[in-house]
Amino acid sequence: MTNKEASIKCGTFGASSLRNRHLATGDFNGNLKTWDLENWHSPVYSVKGHNEIINCIDGCGGLGIGEGAPEIVTGSRDGSVKVWDTRQEGKPVATISPAEGEDHRDCWTVAFGNAYMESERCVCAGYDNGDIKLFDLRTMSVRWEDNLKNGICGIEFDRKDIMMNKLLACTLESKFHLFDLRTQHPEKGFAGLSEKAHKSTVWFGKHLPQNRDIFITGGGSGSLFLWKYSYPPQRATKDSNGVEMGNIGSVNLHQNVTVSTQPINSLDWSPDKEGLSVCTSFDQTIRVLIVSKLNRI
Repeated sequence: MTNKEASIKCGTFGASSLRNRHLATGDFNGNLKTWDLENWHSPVYSVKGHNEIINCIDGCGGLGIGEGAPEIVTGSRDGSVKVWDTRQEGKPVATISPAEGEDHRDCWTVAFGNAYMESERCVCAGYDNGDIKLFDLRTMSVRWEDNLKNGICGIEFDRKDIMMNKLLACTLESKFHLFDLRTQHPEKGFAGLSEKAHKSTVWFGKHLPQNRDIFITGGGSGSLFLWKYSYPPQRATKDSNGVEMGNIGSVNLHQNVTVSTQPINSLDWSPDKEGLSVCTSFDQTIRVLIVSKLNRI
């Protein structure tokens, strides 16, 4: 490892093949770079992506997850969300930014989803004022938007490589929101629920790769909560005008544990060993965790 020009804020392997192992990073100067883990001296790809810090990053099309081209999405304090194909030098393949004259909001989190075929892919972005926006990259339009009233710290689809199913959004003020994305009503949007948790900021939510109905949330109190989502008897019904609308199910808390005196700000599950995970905390400690008996939940 060598010193870099600017501190790195975020990173992902999501657009890399397992063979290449290229890490994509966003830094405090707004630069997007990809690095070969065997050679850290110079980046494989480098571009001035944003005018301000890159807060968040996600990848799709690599690691055998998601159909279509390997792409990277970045979100920045400058209010823009950009999608990159590192095979194309210099400019993004898509840019979503405020119109000229509009106030820009700080984008805190981004995520790919709906990548179940080559022609389909969506990006969801969460902002500091509670705005959440779902962008359809095929039609280059906003498919859905809402406001969750508190800054959004983390967003995740339950799986990237299937038709949109569920979306988890974690926020300030001890809340997370879960949306059923299979049925969109033209006026009411997607059915959803909100849940209080952790008695502090909910920094993230991560779905278990082996069972997308089980997920874990990390809180500002240093705690981890394990949840399971249960579907309703009917996922969709019709309103008084005969238009389909979604029904949301319920979430149940199955376990919780405090592992630090500082916030737990990230976690990743092992795709190979069910229940194995690694998390980071503001106490500058990396912890390896194992959750057992998940098949009995």
